[in-house]
Amino acid sequence: MINGAHLIIYSRDADADRAFFRDVLSCPNVDAGGGWLIFKLPPAEVALHPTDGAEVHQLYLMCDDLERTMEELRAKGVEFAAPVSDEGWGLLTAITLPGGGRLGLYEPRHETAYDVN
Repeated sequence: MINGAHLIIYSRDADADRAFFRDVLSCPNVDAGGGWLIFKLPPAEVALHPTDGAEVHQLYLMCDDLERTMEELRAKGVEFAAPVSDEGWGLLTAITLPGGGRLGLYEPRHETAYDVN
């Protein structure tokens, strides 16, 4: 029934952020027309958290070794918007996108769902 998910990131500089996904993160992509790039992402999972406040959505890229990944990204000129924090369920930081947005990055300590059938 469901065969995928489409995520939209709104940006104040979409061209710069597209270049970041293409050139820095090396995400494969397709041109949907007129240079409008759509990127393939790694396997994904979704978590639903309760809230009494505003309903918000967040995106986190995941990695196996946060320290090594941060070193590789820094070597490509990536800046981080937050220091690494140990949340118990994983190590968490955030990438500063060229357009000024933030993109979460974490090393999970929990079992991940993307290998479950």
